[in-house]
Amino acid sequence: MSKIRVFVQVALVAILGVAVLGSTLRIAQMGGDYEFFDPLIDVKHILTTRYVEPVDAAALQRAAIDGMIESLNDPFTVYVPPRDVREFEKALTGEYVGIGAQVIVRDGWLTIVTPLDGSPAFRAGLMPDDRIVEINGESTFGKTAQDSVDVLTGQPGTSVELTIERAGDRFGVTIVRDQIKTLPVKGFHRRGPEGEWQHLIDPDRNIVYVWLTQFNPGSTRTIAEVLLQHGANRGELGGLVLDLRWNPGGVLGEAVALADMFLKEGVIVSTRGRAHPEEVANARSQGTLPDFPIIILLNEASASASEVLAGALQENNRAVVLGTRSVGKGSVQSVITLPNSKGAQLKITEQSYYLPSGRSLQRTDTSVEWGVDPTPGFYMPLSAEQVSELLRVRREEDVIRANGEGDWSDPAIIVDRLRDPQLAAALRAVQARIDTGQWEQTGEPGPERKAIALDELRRIQRTRDVMLRELGRLERRIAAIETGVPDSAARAQRDLWEDDLELTGGTLELFDPEGNRVVRLRITADDLERWLLDAPLEPVE
Repeated sequence: MSKIRVFVQVALVAILGVAVLGSTLRIAQMGGDYEFFDPLIDVKHILTTRYVEPVDAAALQRAAIDGMIESLNDPFTVYVPPRDVREFEKALTGEYVGIGAQVIVRDGWLTIVTPLDGSPAFRAGLMPDDRIVEINGESTFGKTAQDSVDVLTGQPGTSVELTIERAGDRFGVTIVRDQIKTLPVKGFHRRGPEGEWQHLIDPDRNIVYVWLTQFNPGSTRTIAEVLLQHGANRGELGGLVLDLRWNPGGVLGEAVALADMFLKEGVIVSTRGRAHPEEVANARSQGTLPDFPIIILLNEASASASEVLAGALQENNRAVVLGTRSVGKGSVQSVITLPNSKGAQLKITEQSYYLPSGRSLQRTDTSVEWGVDPTPGFYMPLSAEQVSELLRVRREEDVIRANGEGDWSDPAIIVDRLRDPQLAAALRAVQARIDTGQWEQTGEPGPERKAIALDELRRIQRTRDVMLRELGRLERRIAAIETGVPDSAARAQRDLWEDDLELTGGTLELFDPEGNRVVRLRITADDLERWLLDAPLEPVE
C-alpha cells in the first residue's frame, strides 16, 4: 500500500473517531463516498449515547439498510441478514417450507403474484393479485416482502391464518405450511399409479400440450424429451401449445435454451445494466427443431423468464401468443454476499431484459407499456369466475389416481373437462393452422396500449380510494378515543344494516335535500356496506 493511501486512512480514523480500524479502512477505499457516512455516524452516535432509553444498535443498522433499499422503489432488491441466508437460499432453489406463493409489495400491501403450482397456496385456492392484508391477525401494510415472508415460512405441518382481499371482498384462509417441491413440466392429465403426465392433447394431429410452471434447472431438457417422444426431431410433431400462465420465471438460461431450440437465428434477449456491458443472446442453427406451429398461453401472472421466451418467439415470428398482457418483470437480480457483514447477502437489481426489438420488459411507475402483449386477434381475458374454475380443475388433475377416469383421447372432451377457455381457443388455433395453413384468430383484436394503461390507472385510483377510506377510519377512531366515546359505541356506528341482508341485485337511490331523485343505481355485489361505512353518511330515522 502506498504512503499516500496509508496517510488518508489514518486521517480518516482521526476525523471520524471510529474505533474499528477495519471499518474505517473499508470506507477509505470507497474514495469520496466516505462523506456519505458522516451524518449516519453522527446520528448513530447521538442516538446511542443520548436517547432517553437504551437503543438497539442492530435495529438501527437494519433500519438504515432497509431505508436505503426502500428509496429505490424496487421490490426485487432485498437485504438478507445472516440469520435468514439459509432460508433465502432454499427459496431460490425451490426447497423451503411455507405456503408456496410468489409475493410482492404493491400499493403498500403484500400481494400474490402467483401461487406456485401444487403448493399449499395453490391448493387453498389463492389467486394472482390476491392481497394478503393480514397474517395471523397482523396487518401487512407498510411491511417489506421479506418481513411477511419470514412469518409465512415455518415448520411443515404448522398453520398460518391469512386475511385475503379479492375484488373488494375480504375473507379468511387457513393454510398449512409444507415443503415446497416444484415439478415444472406438466401436461393436461395424470394417468396411472406413477402419475405420468399426458401431453398429447390431439392424437389425430399430433398436437402436444406442455404446461411449464417455472424455469428450473433442467426444465428445458425435460420439455425436449417430451417433444422428441412425439417425433419433433423427425418432423412428425403437428404443433405445440406451450402454457406459461402463472409462471413466475426462474433461471434465465433455461428460457434462452428453450427459445434456441425453436429458433434458427435472431436475437433471443439482451441484458443491460450500468455496471455491466450489454450481453446479447443469439439463436444458433445447431440443434434447432424442424418448424411446427407454436402457440404460447400468457397471462397477467406470467413473469420474467416467461416473458423473455414469449417475447423472443413472438418477435422472431416463431410463435403466436394468446391470453393477456404479462407482468412486466424485466429486471435481472444478482445475489451478492457482503464481505464484511458476517455472511449477509444483498439481492440487487443490476440489469434489465430487452426484447429482440430493443424494448424493455420492465413495468415501472412511469410505464405505459410493459411486458408482452398477445398477438393481435388472440387477446382473451378471463373473468375471476373462469380463472377460479380452471384452477380448481387443475388442482384436481394434479392428484395421482390409480386409474384415469373417462376418455382423454378426444380433444373436444379434454378442453370441455378442463374448463379452460384460453386453452380451448389455443387448441382451435393450432388445429386451424395445421388443417388450412393459416392461423385462425380465436380471440379478440385486443385493447390498445392506452386502454391497458387506463385500466392500470383505474386500479391505482381504486387503491388510493381504499387507502383514503382506511385513513378516514383511523381519524374517526382517534377522534372517538380523544372525546371519550367508548370503543363499543364507535364500532356500533359502523353498522348500517343487518349483516345477513342479501342486497346484490337491489337498487340504491340518491336524493337531493329537496327530495328530488338524483340517480338510481343497481347493487352489483354484496359488500356495499363496507364501501359506505367511511362515507359522510348517517342513518335517517
